[in-house]
Amino acid sequence: MNDERMLIQVIVVLFLCINLLLITTFFSKEVFYTTMRYMLFAVTLMSDSMFLVVTDILLILNYSRYTIQMWFCLILYIISSLCMVVTPVTLTAMTLERYVAICLPLRHAELCSPRSTLHGILIIYSLSSLPCISFLSIILASSSSASYTQSGTCAGETFFIYTWLGDLMSAINQFYFLIMGITVVFSYVKIMRVAKAASGEDKKSTWRGLRTVGLHAFQQLLCLIQLWGPFIEAAVFKINVLLSIKVRFFNYITFILSPRCLSPLIYGLRDEMFFHAMKKIALCGLRKKH
Repeated sequence: MNDERMLIQVIVVLFLCINLLLITTFFSKEVFYTTMRYMLFAVTLMSDSMFLVVTDILLILNYSRYTIQMWFCLILYIISSLCMVVTPVTLTAMTLERYVAICLPLRHAELCSPRSTLHGILIIYSLSSLPCISFLSIILASSSSASYTQSGTCAGETFFIYTWLGDLMSAINQFYFLIMGITVVFSYVKIMRVAKAASGEDKKSTWRGLRTVGLHAFQQLLCLIQLWGPFIEAAVFKINVLLSIKVRFFNYITFILSPRCLSPLIYGLRDEMFFHAMKKIALCGLRKKH
């Protein structure tokens, strides 16, 4: 178990260092923070970084059986829940941006301007916060204030005091899953049709966009499966506490860490302009050390 903890810490630190390099690269050139796809990419990086930090803290607390006050646990849980939803919603927006760029190129500059992107980011956070606001409102209304000053093990299932609350949150997550899934499939099919009809350089560019949407779809699938993670863990927790810890570890590696390593791949390595800027920053940093 100690080896597993050490492995997780190494992976988390590695991903956070990579994300920090990518965020630094994002702010290094004006073209990045004025272009929609890069701005949305930065949103996923920041959300993923916060999510990794908070979930890692929760994982350490669970492994060590360390008790904290429930009000602090609730704050950590709400932050992780918000960031958990922000990433797949942002990926859906990035998929739509690729759809507009390839299928509606004449309207791309208008629909994907920096101003429109800022409005889009506001909508992303508004939509992502709705499940958290609903959950928080129900919890605060149904629990006494004294219960939040008590200490206990910080786990998401602690707050599912009613069976129907878990069912409600599951229904909301499945609704989000459905809408985002339909959006990604619609965009993929439309881009594929354009790719088949294109020729020359347009065909090459369109197929590259199609591969990007495909990677987004796979990344999003892992993120959306992750939305069901807390409810699976809560069900296992009622059967066997030790088994629930192992399930949480598996979910953390498969559905939390894995999809977040795809973001650097999609834009950090596959995007030529971003890759060269990132390489330049990394090499400058190494030269300064020497």
